Amino acid sequence: MKHLKLLIYTFCILAFTNISYSEDVTVEMLNKMDNETMVYSKKIVRVNVGDTVFWKATDKGHNVEFIKGGVPEGVEKFKSKFNKDAEYKFSIPGIYAYWCTPHKNMGMIGFVVVGDDKSNLESIKSIRFSAKSKKIAPDLINQL
Repeated sequence: MKHLKLLIYTFCILAFTNISYSEDVTVEMLNKMDNETMVYSKKIVRVNVGDTVFWKATDKGHNVEFIKGGVPEGVEKFKSKFNKDAEYKFSIPGIYAYWCTPHKNMGMIGFVVVGDDKSNLESIKSIRFSAKSKKIAPDLINQL
């Protein structure tokens, strides 16, 4: 009987405790999706600290590069190889802006919000996007 009470007590504690599980996310690098060309399958991703984002090189010619000035303080430079899957485990909360190096002017940009922390939003707003990215970035930034 003691063991049953202990089991029920343990179950109740676990059931009503706010446990955060890792929710890794996959973003595909695509030449075409819907009516858009040169895009990431998800433009904005929200994850928790400790989660990993996987960028899948579904189509050739793409990569992922964190934009200088578009990441929280303390984050090292990140640039994946072309035509290769990439992954990054997020350990610092904040907004991370990234693009596909050869297609950034075609609007191939994305954002990861880590821990719902938007403390570096002003830095994100000051990024100098160009061409098509300049047109779509403001709407994406407003959705952050």
